[in-house]
Amino acid sequence: MTQAKHSLCVFCGSSAGKSDKYAHAAKQLAQEMAARSWDLVYGGGTTGLMGVIASACKEQGRHVTGIIPRALTQRERNANIDSEQFGETILVQDMHTRKRMMAERSTAFVSMPGGLGTLEELFEIATWSQLGIHERAVVLFNVDGFYDGLIAFLDKAVAEGFIGETQRHIIVEAKTAAEVCTAVAEYIPPSGRLNLDWKTVSAGYKAEA
Repeated sequence: MTQAKHSLCVFCGSSAGKSDKYAHAAKQLAQEMAARSWDLVYGGGTTGLMGVIASACKEQGRHVTGIIPRALTQRERNANIDSEQFGETILVQDMHTRKRMMAERSTAFVSMPGGLGTLEELFEIATWSQLGIHERAVVLFNVDGFYDGLIAFLDKAVAEGFIGETQRHIIVEAKTAAEVCTAVAEYIPPSGRLNLDWKTVSAGYKAEA
């Protein structure tokens, strides 16, 4: 059976973290994506994990699309940008446009280690799934237990009645790069997601038919 081609939207830090294991995981994910002929959509930075996965995917011969607000270019991009190293870059005016365009150009979403911005992107895209705006995979790449606390929070929210049992499975955990790609390829949207009428554009993003 022919495997579907994906453009993975990868959320990750503009910092590399204190351990090389995070950059190593990003490079491994790039290799797994290239082995499946999958492309990358990401936040457009050239620093930290964003720069690592963009350059690694480009090095593997995959198409890379980075989308970044102009205001962030001085913080999240190096002074000398080489499109041959980091791929295509689209400059936008604000964060909302950035996230909308990233969603429109992606077939699945993966969250690697990162900070507040990464968490915000992860939970927004998971909420969009809960609301029925999309039904694509949302995968948490839990590198060396980085997201153990977040997973415990989600399970606690279920136990306390704030997240539904089935809606908890909108976000799927993966511990290796290979598991990430398998989770994307085999993802089945969980039951219990809201069946709302999104015929109009929500948050600038058109719902899937």
